[in-house]
Amino acid sequence: MRRLFHLGALAARGVTLGVRGAAIDGQGRVCLVQHTYVTGWHLPGGGVEPGENAVEAMLREFREEAEIVPEADLRLHGFYRNAAASARDHVALYIAPAFTVLRPKAADREIAACGFFPIDALPEGTTRATRARLREIREGLAQSPTW
Repeated sequence: MRRLFHLGALAARGVTLGVRGAAIDGQGRVCLVQHTYVTGWHLPGGGVEPGENAVEAMLREFREEAEIVPEADLRLHGFYRNAAASARDHVALYIAPAFTVLRPKAADREIAACGFFPIDALPEGTTRATRARLREIREGLAQSPTW
């Protein structure tokens, strides 16, 4: 009976996990994307799919959203609670220390635009959370607990 109660409690309290990635090139420019379904410029990323771990999800999202292939192990920058999405949503933020851009990302049904922008001169419409995370990275600030 205790096992059934525990399984029911876990099912009712599902946690969601997303990933975002900072790919900053040698000129100090960061890759940002505009999605077709939400406003603003964001770091590439998305949800962790069943059967994936967070790193696998970030590698997939870099490729799908920005045509980026990391050339070195991704570095976990931080783990955040994303209360704006739901009370139980979390985001893992990775940094790609070295990467290749296979080709310019063409717009598709999910990505309206993709580009590299100076990290100290982000485009208008860059989301508050994206600006805050990039400031943490650029200035070596302590990680916020929330996205």
